[in-house]
Amino acid sequence: MELLQLQYFLAVARLEHMTEAARSLHVTQSSLSKTIQRLEEDLGVPLFDRTGRRLRLNEFGSRFLRRAERALFELKQGKQEMRDLSGLEHSTLELAVTTASTLPNILRAFRKKMPDIQFHVQMLATQEMVTLLHRGEVDFCLSSPPIEGEDIECQIVCVDPILVAVPKGHRLAERTGVSLTELRDEWFVGVKRGYGTRDLVDSVCNSVGFAPKYVYEGDEPARLSALVEAEIGIAFIPGTARNSRENIRYLQVEDHELVREIALIWHRNRYISRAASEFRKVVVDYFGTNPE
Repeated sequence: MELLQLQYFLAVARLEHMTEAARSLHVTQSSLSKTIQRLEEDLGVPLFDRTGRRLRLNEFGSRFLRRAERALFELKQGKQEMRDLSGLEHSTLELAVTTASTLPNILRAFRKKMPDIQFHVQMLATQEMVTLLHRGEVDFCLSSPPIEGEDIECQIVCVDPILVAVPKGHRLAERTGVSLTELRDEWFVGVKRGYGTRDLVDSVCNSVGFAPKYVYEGDEPARLSALVEAEIGIAFIPGTARNSRENIRYLQVEDHELVREIALIWHRNRYISRAASEFRKVVVDYFGTNPE
């Protein structure tokens, strides 16, 4: 069995389409098809159910996929460990976040300590992050809510209160606190479903008898402050994302402990390079000195 066969199999298994997989791998479809066929002959079982060019993993394929992902994961970790041991630290730290409000300050602190290390950050919904974790494609995730799993390590680094942001001229602007039921008839701006804060807020509001009415749903949390200031709607905004704009007022939620937990997350079996270890220290130190 060849390494190339495993890499090709993973691409086909994830896309379940021979043409699209060949395009992503930059190989011809016939070459890819022959490689998969040789792998199946080597294993003695078919890995896919085929309908034209569309493929679907069968039971054999699903079981083999888990093994193949684990094998390639270990090889990738070995490569990273050898690079680390040989002192080739000019590599890239792979990061994924569901919460980006604290990230600029964290990355600034990390760059001061390790200026030669590059980083690549992806803003993802929770399920997308879980997928990358299991594939071993990220060093660390900064997530709210925390993620649990058999192969996942999770360290809570911050408990962040969620506030209600209203524009300066709003009927509640002179208040310091508000109950959730008082927001029943308000219009909201927020992020899309799948982001931790949105899902948490919707759940708590539903528990008191109403569903927030959204006039805007996006995937850029930083844009919400501008929309509130423009009086498009009010918003639930975590304390760590509070903006210093003069035309926004922030109210505490009085009748519920509405908080989000921010966690640093990594794959239990992923090799932790010196750069990754230093990043973890930076995150813990940042929240230790910046609790909100």
